[in-house]
Amino acid sequence: MKYLNLFLAAALFASTARADFAIHDKDTVVFLGDSITAARTYGKIIENYTLLRFPDRKVHFINAGWGGETAAGAVKRLDSAVFDRGATLVTVAYGINDIGWGGKADDAHRKLYLDSIREIVNQCKIHHVRVFICSAAATASDPDKSADDFLQKMCDEGMKISRDAGEGSIDVLRTMRQCQHRMKASNDRQADPKKKQSMHFEDGIHLNDLGHTAMAYAILKGLGAPRDVSTATIDAAEAKATSATGCSIDNISGSPSAIEFDRLDDGLPFNQGLFFNLHYFCIPLPDEMNRYMLTVANLKPGKYDLTANGRGLGSFTADQLTAGVNIASATDDAWQPGGPWAAQGWALNFLTDARNDAVSVEKLKNEYLTTNPNTPEILEQVAAINERLEVAQRAVAMPVVYHFIVRPSSK
Repeated sequence: MKYLNLFLAAALFASTARADFAIHDKDTVVFLGDSITAARTYGKIIENYTLLRFPDRKVHFINAGWGGETAAGAVKRLDSAVFDRGATLVTVAYGINDIGWGGKADDAHRKLYLDSIREIVNQCKIHHVRVFICSAAATASDPDKSADDFLQKMCDEGMKISRDAGEGSIDVLRTMRQCQHRMKASNDRQADPKKKQSMHFEDGIHLNDLGHTAMAYAILKGLGAPRDVSTATIDAAEAKATSATGCSIDNISGSPSAIEFDRLDDGLPFNQGLFFNLHYFCIPLPDEMNRYMLTVANLKPGKYDLTANGRGLGSFTADQLTAGVNIASATDDAWQPGGPWAAQGWALNFLTDARNDAVSVEKLKNEYLTTNPNTPEILEQVAAINERLEVAQRAVAMPVVYHFIVRPSSK
């Protein structure tokens, strides 16, 4: 009960940065877009991030992406894809098909895109749905040569329509292009062509996992994802916590030679699974929206092993711990999740994959299952599965007390 009260108190006094995140409690979030959205990958990353960082918020996520669609096509199915499903917030990502992958980059198609974006925004306002118009995902074009191309300029106009109406906009294109610049610099240092990285499949349009991570990062940034998960500072000399933001510290004991304590967080760091962090060579998500910080001051000089609930987070010098370390994805074995929060994140990823796979059946009903007499029962069962998986998602993402130990290194 004590830890429950601590958690409730921490949630009550959550930071302004947490409150500014655009996805609120009881929101139903719809991802509306073309085949890049329909792939579900960037949407699942946003879903996992939100569930981990804001476990006190009950949010439903719906992917309404449709392959080959344009903004004009989206207008025709706003009722069925967005409003009839109880949406309270929708992200809208079109542009690539609207100009036919560049083959129809002309004034007529630009006007159709902008008129459609205007109608989407107007209809969302009428239905009291908060809307974020996104620029299109970046293509594989040279980022040094595409900053002011037709697609970017058209999307800029679309985003302005939304802002002028008092709604949101997210410049996915420019943010992804920044990631592409980092990737290009890395590739320029790589002599082996086979080891050069890309965010796209061979068509230069559709995103691979790295590209989807960059797009998710761009949208999360546009939604106001906070920089810090939580921060804690421990004084080893006095065996006390000198500061704690987004968490509570309890049961501290020890000395400048070794210290241990309990930590309960408002939310958890984002972790996606084995080797997912390799994407961060060009995507600054860890530094900009996933800082899970621990500082331990006044330790005796030397090297220390850090564990949480018995799981190894690695070895750090006293100077490193005094400066503060980001332990969001720290591990002493790259093949294993480090802290128990990382294991929770990995488990959540499996559940989110399962949930998205299950509800994908809904997409088939109007195209392929219209004459199947079992369709109503199938959809009823899918809805029940989805509800149970959402409960499991929230349970695995819920913060629990972690017991930290800092002791002299055995290595």
